[in-house]
Amino acid sequence: MSDYNEKISQLQQRLDKMVEYQGYFDREINLIRSEINVLRATYQKQNVSQPPPIQAKPPVREYVPPPHSAQNQTYTEPLKDSSAPTTSEPQTPPFSVSNYSSAHTQTEKNNLEKFIGENLISKIGIAILIIGVGIGAQYAIDNNWISPLMRIVFGYLTGFGLIGFAVKLKEKYLNFSAVLLSGGMAIMYFITYFAYSYYNLISQISAFSVMLIFTVFTVLAAIIYNRVVIAQIGLVGAYAVPFLLSENTGKVEILFTYMVIINVGILAISAYKYWRSLFYSSFIFTWMTYAAWYLAKYQNAHDFTLALIFLSIFFVIFYSTFLVYKLLKHQTLDVENVGFILSNSFIFYGLGYAILDGNPAWNNKLGFFTIANAFIHFIIGVILKKSRLGDKTVFYLTVILVLTFVSIAFPIQSQGKWTALFWTAEAVALFWIGRTKRISLFENYSFPVMFLAVIGLFAEWIDLFSAGFSRETAVAPIFNKYFVVGIFFVAGFGIINWLNRNKNYESSLQTDLAEIVKYTLSAIFLFALYNVFRAEIGNYFHSETVRTTVQATTQDNYQYNLTNPALSSFNIIWQFNYTMFFLTILAWANIIKFKNTILGFANLVLNAAVTFLFLLIGLYLLSDLRDLYLQKNTEYFQTGNFAIAIRYISIPLVFLLFWVSYQTIKQEFISRYLSFTQLSVFFDLGFYFSLWIIVSSELLQWLDIFGVQDSHKLGLSILWGVYSLFLICLGIYHRKTHLRIGAIVLFSLTLLKLFLYDLSDLGTISKTIVFVSLGILLLIISFLYTKYKHVIFEAED
Repeated sequence: MSDYNEKISQLQQRLDKMVEYQGYFDREINLIRSEINVLRATYQKQNVSQPPPIQAKPPVREYVPPPHSAQNQTYTEPLKDSSAPTTSEPQTPPFSVSNYSSAHTQTEKNNLEKFIGENLISKIGIAILIIGVGIGAQYAIDNNWISPLMRIVFGYLTGFGLIGFAVKLKEKYLNFSAVLLSGGMAIMYFITYFAYSYYNLISQISAFSVMLIFTVFTVLAAIIYNRVVIAQIGLVGAYAVPFLLSENTGKVEILFTYMVIINVGILAISAYKYWRSLFYSSFIFTWMTYAAWYLAKYQNAHDFTLALIFLSIFFVIFYSTFLVYKLLKHQTLDVENVGFILSNSFIFYGLGYAILDGNPAWNNKLGFFTIANAFIHFIIGVILKKSRLGDKTVFYLTVILVLTFVSIAFPIQSQGKWTALFWTAEAVALFWIGRTKRISLFENYSFPVMFLAVIGLFAEWIDLFSAGFSRETAVAPIFNKYFVVGIFFVAGFGIINWLNRNKNYESSLQTDLAEIVKYTLSAIFLFALYNVFRAEIGNYFHSETVRTTVQATTQDNYQYNLTNPALSSFNIIWQFNYTMFFLTILAWANIIKFKNTILGFANLVLNAAVTFLFLLIGLYLLSDLRDLYLQKNTEYFQTGNFAIAIRYISIPLVFLLFWVSYQTIKQEFISRYLSFTQLSVFFDLGFYFSLWIIVSSELLQWLDIFGVQDSHKLGLSILWGVYSLFLICLGIYHRKTHLRIGAIVLFSLTLLKLFLYDLSDLGTISKTIVFVSLGILLLIISFLYTKYKHVIFEAED
């Protein structure tokens, strides 16, 4: 019986699986039927008759298989829906995913075939036809079958034949007719050029007139056909005419006048039809031609006025054409449009700047030229505003251009001075308008201006740094333009940060990008705030160094400049002091006010970095000041008691930095990511390592002052042994294993130092003192481990 039950159970499981598959297939069939009906309904809207849609079968009620554990449960078939029709429905061909994919692939093949047959082949054919006509003509010419005149006549006949055939086919075959017409016009251009250039059958004026007529005809045909490709051929032909027919007369005014006429016509058509490719092609051809002439042929003495006149005309044509179309169509600006207007404005400004800068009478009036650019955009903005033409984005773009040129006019006229100040003011204004008025264009444009302001501020600091190395250029601390620019920059970015964090004025940027911008702006503000005062510290000591420089003479009567060595050490030490004080205030402000996690972790990293650098560099410079103090007065400079006293300003600041770091790691906005227990281990290691270095330096300081010999041997070894004992006691009392391990490592280093370094030069008494002292310390440490082993080990276990 057990074999039968097992067999029944296996069959029951297989049946359950098949029922599940049946439900799945029913759902898929219904979905495919629904999709077929949607596609047929869409196709019927296009006036194409189709058979009636397939009626979807009612969904099959799914069967929930019984649990496998129910061995003897009776299986019941799925219930049929009583509402289902009993009549048989028309049979339809089986539909599967493979059939659907095949149909979809067939549609793609049909579209590709249509593109190739109706579009691509015709263009390739006309190109091959032109090449064939050229080859045949060349063969006939080489064998002198036809005279030069007949060659030109046959060429014109071929072109007119294509054009006539295109006109005949236009009504029924518009695309094919447009291709034939384009090819015919191209042949007409080339034949006219050959008739003038190679065979001298027509004069220059006649060739120019004929090509101009062809251009007008091509443009009109483009409008009639509504095909931009025909207009592009006309544009290329129009720009090629003066170069093809040129005799190098050097009369550039004729060339530019012709370009003005062509641009007015072509751009009027492009604005009417808004063929952007035609518009941009004209833009590129015109400015490339003008720039090439300026770089290769321009002569300031003869072409100055001419260059400015046509530069202004081209600028106005492109600017007005674009704005007129936008105003007529009532369209908003997108990135492409903004890029075009900015490119046109800056090309005009750049070329105009270069032309004026090369003229001695105008090179000191470049700021006024920049203001003139701002005035032009201002007038356009006023007209748009008063007339209520177009949408706000066009007006806002003109305002941005006004602000841009105004912001660079003063730095240019003042030869780069106060640049950061003006760019900061513009960035604040743009960001303020963008946020408060919810104009994303202004907000987005303010970011590159902020970048320029940052670059300008760096340039000011570099200028300040270089000025401090010369007695003639040294500037007074605080009371100088660099400090004013820096404070203005800090105030401006303070306003930007306040506005950026104000919840009443949300950013138009995406959330992730807005977060990046928020922290970037905060970092720039804090960095500028820190460096404004740090730069003045450096400026003060650079100025003092230059002021106190003396001329020294060697025994060989060689004179050289001698500077006070203490000032350079004081400079770096005071910058360390300021940095530690700044970071302490920043950390405390974050604890009390901001409670920002990223700022907290950044503060901790910076605190650790500055402390490490102070231990590495600061203490070394303090020892240099001590040595200068012990030398007392030298021949040229004196070192006072402050060389010793400054040490007791710097060291308390180090401990203050550790205190605020300890307070930071206890805060909730830090401990939610890293627990206080984890961070306290790193804090202990950093603090007690720093304390060891500082105490060792302090011991060497006073042993040197009192003239103790071998202070770095005897004194340090004993101190390190005592400090190890101190760490052992702390580790036992606070049950901190890392402190006790650190103490053991330090004591090991002390013993290595003793045997490998100290014993080489120490006297007998010194050796005795060191060995006895370290031996006693070791015994004490061992005793402590023995006495408090239940505290150390049992509690930790």
